[in-house]
Amino acid sequence: MTHRLSQLYGRHAGERAVLVANGPSLNRMNLDFLRSETVIGMNKIFLGFRKYRFYPRYYVAVNRNVIEQSFEEIRAINCIKFISCRGADLNPENALTYHIETQNPPARFSRDITMGLHEGWTVTYAALQIAHYLGFGEVVIVGMDHRYECSGAPNEASRLDGPDPNHFCPDYFGGGRTWNNPDLARSEESYQIARAEFEKDGRRIIDATLDGACAIFEKADYRQIFGVAP
Repeated sequence: MTHRLSQLYGRHAGERAVLVANGPSLNRMNLDFLRSETVIGMNKIFLGFRKYRFYPRYYVAVNRNVIEQSFEEIRAINCIKFISCRGADLNPENALTYHIETQNPPARFSRDITMGLHEGWTVTYAALQIAHYLGFGEVVIVGMDHRYECSGAPNEASRLDGPDPNHFCPDYFGGGRTWNNPDLARSEESYQIARAEFEKDGRRIIDATLDGACAIFEKADYRQIFGVAP
């Protein structure tokens, strides 16, 4: 595992990545620009490939529920994939699939993902550590709405019987699927750490989510960044 991942280190030094989260705001955006960007997708973003007409260069999944519910779809994704070792049994390593240790991370923010990474209570944090390792100088996040309709305690497993109001697709966790309630406070702690670690190296994380509720990162309008017509 170690030597395979090390081949990816710094391969995008100084470049820009777009990290596509899974919030409903994606449905209100013109995402045509993604076809000419280096995209990192996460979790069940494959539900939007046809609708939004883009394909990621990289893919990240660390949540066991997501991996169990979608292992066939994840296997079919034709890009480089980073999968938590917690889902290794369902997604064996191959030319495109890399397993990453997430249960015993070496640090709160891992600069060397060959040693593992911290899940940080949100797959977005895992993806930011991967983006840092790949060398990206700027990461622009879209679709990170950072607001949820749910009941119960943070991290508690919940069953969603109706349509999913929290993601871009009503079938995302809807229809009786299990998901883990978000932990926004701990997610924000993780984001603060990620911002500090990127800025130590003169790199940037920009939150260009349309009407996103997260206040941790530098904000920008995606239409201005990517030259998208209003």
